[in-house]
Amino acid sequence: MRSSQFFMPTLRENPSEAQIVSHRLMLRAGMVRQASAGIYSWLPMGFKVLKNIERIVREEQDRAGCQEVLMPTIQSADLWRESGRYDDYGKEMLRITDRHDREMLYGPTNEELITEIFRNSAKSYRDVPQMLYHIQWKFRDEVRPRFGVMRGREFLMKDAYSFDIDKASAKRAYNKMFVAYLRTFARMGLQAIPMAADTGPIGGDLSHEFIILADTGESQVFCDRSFIERDVLSMDVDYNADLEPIVQQWTTDYAATDEKHDAAKFGALAKDRQVEARGIEVGHIFYFGTKYSDPLKAQVQTQDGQTISVHMGSYGIGVSRLVGGIIEASHDDKGIIWPESVAPFKVGLINLKAGDAASTGLADDIYAKLQKAGVEVLYDDRDTRAGEKFAEMDLIGLPWQVVVGPRGAVKGEVEFKNRKTGAVEAMSADAALKKLGA
Repeated sequence: MRSSQFFMPTLRENPSEAQIVSHRLMLRAGMVRQASAGIYSWLPMGFKVLKNIERIVREEQDRAGCQEVLMPTIQSADLWRESGRYDDYGKEMLRITDRHDREMLYGPTNEELITEIFRNSAKSYRDVPQMLYHIQWKFRDEVRPRFGVMRGREFLMKDAYSFDIDKASAKRAYNKMFVAYLRTFARMGLQAIPMAADTGPIGGDLSHEFIILADTGESQVFCDRSFIERDVLSMDVDYNADLEPIVQQWTTDYAATDEKHDAAKFGALAKDRQVEARGIEVGHIFYFGTKYSDPLKAQVQTQDGQTISVHMGSYGIGVSRLVGGIIEASHDDKGIIWPESVAPFKVGLINLKAGDAASTGLADDIYAKLQKAGVEVLYDDRDTRAGEKFAEMDLIGLPWQVVVGPRGAVKGEVEFKNRKTGAVEAMSADAALKKLGA
């Protein structure tokens, strides 16, 4: 994509309404614009990142054996009355009455609706286990929406639900999601730390939240350094095998937010093992047994003829929240630093002098070869000052930069920059293309 054609309304100054880094940088980089309090339009740059995150989430859910569905945003209030949550949920729920005076709501979550789908479709022990997920917009009417997409009212969420015959089977589903979450966040360049959590309004007696470390995080985090040193992507994961050993490995060492912190246990760690930092929640998983299947009568018949309520779990990832979370965890004073897996473009190609024949000729050639090789590239072909191009490219945070100037172009040379490290290397255009996989 050429910058001269790309819709990317960047801002030079920090917007006064933005209180945290990710909100400031998303506005400045032209990723989002606020439509109303806590509700955002996603512009091309931001939407590309959102879709990349969604793709990774989807691939790891599919890998774990979860099947994708799509449920509506609007739900019937009657279902929530059946579960007992309609009056309990509070003012965060947006309640609606349609033209026929039927009470509806904009879904803040989908436990009730997925349970109704299951109860109307499954009757026998042969119909379980099942794991179903969707990626859909949600709405929660936060009293004070703030921090941009980190705490908005409308947000994109992946929520998955498991249905099993008993608690032991449900724990196996829980373990699959636990490991899938570790892999999902690692693929985004994040080191997520699982921590035992309260179940809150979802209910149940087993829950973990996944926390990434960031200086501007909402929670104080205390953990063993082992969590930072592990590489889950190097593990050989077989989702048909017993995953309990992996889960135990990731839940045995000390890790807690300030709400559950035990100073004595943390103090017992060797000083060089103690990590105290801020953290951001990016995912949450729950096992809640028959909390919803009992009132909603999601039942199956067992092999010996008994009718029982199925055991359930739910598993959420804030897809749109992750865009802000990644920025909070990966930025510097110049702007965003995108991990390559979620970056809107892999490389930023800068033509320092658009009117120069040699510079433009080489830049156009590199652009054509990158496109042919399927490498996503943003080509700054505008006739603007070099300083402005450099500043904007650093702001939007693409992993690699290829800089073409008049002097180097005559010799077929470019500057190749790593955005994360800042390292700059002069090399031939062919060498740069090879490094980028073209």
